[in-house]
Amino acid sequence: MIKKIDMNSEEFQTQFELTKKFTEDVIEKYNFVFNPNEEINESIQQGLTRNQMIYGTRFCPCFMVVGNTLEEQRNNSENRLCPCTPALEEEIPTKGSCHCGIYCTKEYAHKLKKEEELKEASHSQRGLSKEQCEELLSKPVIDSDELEALLEARELDYVDFNLVDNREWMEWVSQRIKGVDYLIPTTSFYQSLEQIEKQKDKHIIVYCLSGSRSAYCQKIMKDMGFKSVSNLQNGVMGYKGEMISGE
Repeated sequence: MIKKIDMNSEEFQTQFELTKKFTEDVIEKYNFVFNPNEEINESIQQGLTRNQMIYGTRFCPCFMVVGNTLEEQRNNSENRLCPCTPALEEEIPTKGSCHCGIYCTKEYAHKLKKEEELKEASHSQRGLSKEQCEELLSKPVIDSDELEALLEARELDYVDFNLVDNREWMEWVSQRIKGVDYLIPTTSFYQSLEQIEKQKDKHIIVYCLSGSRSAYCQKIMKDMGFKSVSNLQNGVMGYKGEMISGE
């Protein structure tokens, strides 16, 4: 049976404030910081509050609660009582945050914040800085907006990279991304790769129709020593920028 909790009730709001204080105390005790995404923090705090009201304790809201009685629930090793042991001993030290994402190391939170700023810049009209360009090109997968922003930045000489089409010649002639530098078809990959064999230190972005062929080529290029290779997510099918055709 689903237990319904009224989030607007006075009881919930009171418990919610207590839970926020509880998470703040955890942050202070373990020298963590909150996730820079406030929506994540609030969602987890609401889940902890819900479990407090249902089970009488703040079980982690990202995992099911096992057991029919409070004693069974507390003693079951599968249950995670916030802040849980796996988070403190494994997840946060090795990954930078707990499974739920609310508790982070300072370094990881800083990384998340920079990633969000980069995403905002590449998905808006204000353009990228040189530093943001380099950060984007370090990603293994980029999306349509990010590629458009990088192509714009390349025109301004903020960054340099090769855009490579891994489709076939007939696909290239029919339609290709404006700004593409090389056609290196998957079927004649090794022979065509000779065009950029001496440019292994240069950033590369590969694409195909859906992102599948280019992901395969990306792996091979990395194995061959190409320093930085990014794949365009969803390929031409997902690209929203300008296309050209013809030889």
